[in-house]
Amino acid sequence: MKLIGAEILVNCLKEQGVETVFGYPGGSILDIYDALYRDGSIRHVITAHEQGAAHAADGYARATGKVGVCIATSGPGATNLVTGIATAFMDSVPLVAITGNVGINFLGRDSFQEIDITGITMPITKHNFIVKDVNALADTVREAFRIANSGRKGPVLIDILKNVQIAEADYTPQTPQTPRRKPVPQSALTQIAAAIAACKRPLIMVGGGAVSSEASEEIFALSERLRAPVVCTLMGLGAFPASHPRFCGMMGMHGTETAAKLCLEADLLIAVGTRFSDRVALNRDKFAQNKTVIQIEIDDAEIDKNVTVTHSVLGDIKETLKTLLPMLAQRKDAAFEKAALAYKAAEQKKQKDNGLGHKILLAAAGHAPAECIVTTDVGQHQMWTAQLYPFEKPRTLCTSGGLGTMGYGFGAAIGAAFGTRKHILFVTGDGSFNMNMNELSTAVTHQLPITILLMNNHALGMVRQWQKLFYQSRFSQTVVNKKTDYVKFAESFGAVGLAIEKEADILPVLKKAFSIQAPVLVDCRISEDENVLPMIKPGQTYDTIITEWEET
Repeated sequence: MKLIGAEILVNCLKEQGVETVFGYPGGSILDIYDALYRDGSIRHVITAHEQGAAHAADGYARATGKVGVCIATSGPGATNLVTGIATAFMDSVPLVAITGNVGINFLGRDSFQEIDITGITMPITKHNFIVKDVNALADTVREAFRIANSGRKGPVLIDILKNVQIAEADYTPQTPQTPRRKPVPQSALTQIAAAIAACKRPLIMVGGGAVSSEASEEIFALSERLRAPVVCTLMGLGAFPASHPRFCGMMGMHGTETAAKLCLEADLLIAVGTRFSDRVALNRDKFAQNKTVIQIEIDDAEIDKNVTVTHSVLGDIKETLKTLLPMLAQRKDAAFEKAALAYKAAEQKKQKDNGLGHKILLAAAGHAPAECIVTTDVGQHQMWTAQLYPFEKPRTLCTSGGLGTMGYGFGAAIGAAFGTRKHILFVTGDGSFNMNMNELSTAVTHQLPITILLMNNHALGMVRQWQKLFYQSRFSQTVVNKKTDYVKFAESFGAVGLAIEKEADILPVLKKAFSIQAPVLVDCRISEDENVLPMIKPGQTYDTIITEWEET
């Protein structure tokens, strides 16, 4: 059948199972918006800003496992997506960003709102396309979704010229391709099985790739088979249940003392879907020295990139572990497992009262609705959430790990709410919240069940903490001390505003906040000196920091 390009795009989105898109209209993409209006079957959510749309598509993808979709016009609309696209790229989130652009006769002439968005986004997408011929549009859209959702997942951009949106072409519906998990030959795992059998102290380190590949059951089975403790990176939280005795917390700069000790004492490290970032392998030249390291990874560019490993498997994590598990005997030696439990118990005993913010988060974890999804911005509150909130299932945490994007969490909360219809707990700080606080209007418009915990310390807390520790308390531009009354701000947008000023406020305020199935902002007025501990400096090794911990 003959359709114009804008109609072809809408039909291709429906082919791919797209039910919700996030965006903001403008001149060069009006024909696509008109086609969405006339079709009426795809829900479009207009955000307050294009960056919010990109983060919403990202949160939708992380919470559901589906490809998130965002749409923007040319020029500033397209460039406003860039931070969100880069956030998705760094964390391997499947996302398709669709932008309009000027017609082909105006291309390259500095036309109104013309921008080379494919050139701008080339380093931060898995692939990007500029569509100049309507006959190529349908296949381009299908290929974009295939690329975004296969292998190491990530964002793809499609830039559609104005003339393509209005030109006619034949359209033939197609069934979307389902990404295939490539089986890993048993022969490729023989050496790894032998290395595992020879070890005495196995440790499993889980990253975000385990969440992407839906490999939680297999990781649990691996831990059971080896009686191995499990640590997670920030992106891997939820892939292994936090309540399980063998879960030993987060690894890295703000990770647990137990995780650091186990990493030192293990003779075998099984790294599952993690790239050994600088926040985990703090000193890559000394990380995992004198131990066997197995890396299971879907992206060959990540193997031996940051840490040189002993053995590696290139393939889908779920399929790799499915193939590996029958090759492993049930371990009877429980010495390392018992040591992990002892370290964990000792660390829990000596944990100190770290202030009001900690108490609020612990109470939130105990009173949040079942199946609640957590989103965060970036900073101290993000690390407190990672340390304290018990993530039991995958896809229950949406946070910016690789890029560290302040302002990410509100858009992600909106996307996760639309994708799952579950209650969302959005944890933020006053620094991050001020970056995209305008998205409160989006949440209120749709009456989304989002509870916002705003850790308000009148400072850029994480940066101020560094200045306090390493710059002799020279607080250069980190004590912001904004005069905003966040309770009144929330009420002015049509949300509910509450405040926590002291410990006695915590339970009554949180119970009220979680009982409301609409946006609620809780202004948590905490001390500017409530820090994130422990903290390991970049370049420091785990053995030196453990010595410091024990001395103090």
